[in-house]
Amino acid sequence: MYQVHYPTIRPQITAHLAQTMTLLSLTNDELRQRIEAELASNPALEIIKDGRCPSCRRIIKGSGPCPICSCPKPGSPTEPVVFISSREDFYRKGGSMAGEDIAEDPFPSKGISLSAHVMRQISLDLDPQDRYLAAYLLVHLDDDGLLTIPLIEAARYLHKPVSKLKSIQGIIQYADPIGVGSTSPKQALLVQLEVLSEMKPVPNLATTIISEGMSLLSQGQYNELARQFQTSIRHIQHIENFIHKNLNPYPGRSYWGDSRSHNLAHISTYHQPDIIISCLNDDPDGVLVVEVIIPVAGSLRVSQLFREACKQADGDKKIMWRKDIERASLLVKCIQQRNNTMSRLMQRVAVCQKEFILKGEKFLKPVTRVQFARELEVHESTISRAVANKSVQLPNRRIIPFSMFFDRNLNVRAILREIIEAETQPLSDSELAEILAQKGIKVARRTVAKYRSMEGILPTHLRRREKQKIWND
Repeated sequence: MYQVHYPTIRPQITAHLAQTMTLLSLTNDELRQRIEAELASNPALEIIKDGRCPSCRRIIKGSGPCPICSCPKPGSPTEPVVFISSREDFYRKGGSMAGEDIAEDPFPSKGISLSAHVMRQISLDLDPQDRYLAAYLLVHLDDDGLLTIPLIEAARYLHKPVSKLKSIQGIIQYADPIGVGSTSPKQALLVQLEVLSEMKPVPNLATTIISEGMSLLSQGQYNELARQFQTSIRHIQHIENFIHKNLNPYPGRSYWGDSRSHNLAHISTYHQPDIIISCLNDDPDGVLVVEVIIPVAGSLRVSQLFREACKQADGDKKIMWRKDIERASLLVKCIQQRNNTMSRLMQRVAVCQKEFILKGEKFLKPVTRVQFARELEVHESTISRAVANKSVQLPNRRIIPFSMFFDRNLNVRAILREIIEAETQPLSDSELAEILAQKGIKVARRTVAKYRSMEGILPTHLRRREKQKIWND
């Protein structure tokens, strides 16, 4: 008997989509290098210095941005103005090029490993003699943030009791990202669920399902789970939805994103931004103007002369030249798609985070890439690529990583920093949690400790010791 094999339906990734996604993840400098390499290798691609606006294609007389695209629309005078701007074409007041008069960010963003990121948070909470134990565990994290070495094996190597290593692991697990240093995805989920339960209601049986029924849940065996735990199928589905929305079995991915290859050798200091946000007519109460910078001046296009020459060519030469034309045409279309995606995303960011842009960190709204992906009707990975490695200059001329717009606890950390700066007597983490709760921010004591460590603020007893030292001096 013959078996009938039905064709499986798989999403097709077109060359256009694949190249657009690649270009979207590039910084301006990387995109410039890519364009220059294509211009050098592909005779069908050319760049024309015709002084056109990259967005509307109108001829621009003189220097400066497009007078049409850079002005508020008549029907929506309060909406942010977002337009594409060439770094070489755009000149600020006084004739200096954009980027030339940008001061170096006093707080440069540095590429650090996940292990170093966690160690920075927990070092103040560890006994100095135990820090090397934490370091040993942290260097055995994989890309998912999970331990690759059993605790008993680490205990034997370090000649320490397993209980000591478990205690150190517990401190690591409650650092950011929550669950890092767990020995399995299940353990990471349970740690995250414990922390989450202190801030919001958790569905009944969620802990039990994760502990005893994850294999069935991952297979969609709702009927079996409902029978085994004597509950309804709808409740099992509710638990699955809660886990999917709030927990991550691979905590390292919440730090790195979904990328599995990380180049940490470089240190990124933002000298020239990829996006510049300013206020129209320097009025802080006015319209935000957002320039999405492109790295080349002029118009990229397929050479008309090369098209004509291709028509007259024969044989293998014609086939090869057609491929050059197709490659050039694809690159032009993909760059246009990249610009369009960046413009749409910045339009939404400028509306959502206007207070943060103008007033500072404590006004940042907690939003996620997933929310923006749904609003813009694109895949979450599209937003992640658009945000990756980009920098934004704010109206106060501070340059920040684009990812800061999606740092959901930045505003809480800013408020916490203000409270601690204003304290007359050092407050405990529990007291800080109560003050935050009075301000409408409900966080657990251990979350306060985590945020405090992320901000490099000493624990209560050390802050008290510092104050006493100042008084004695």
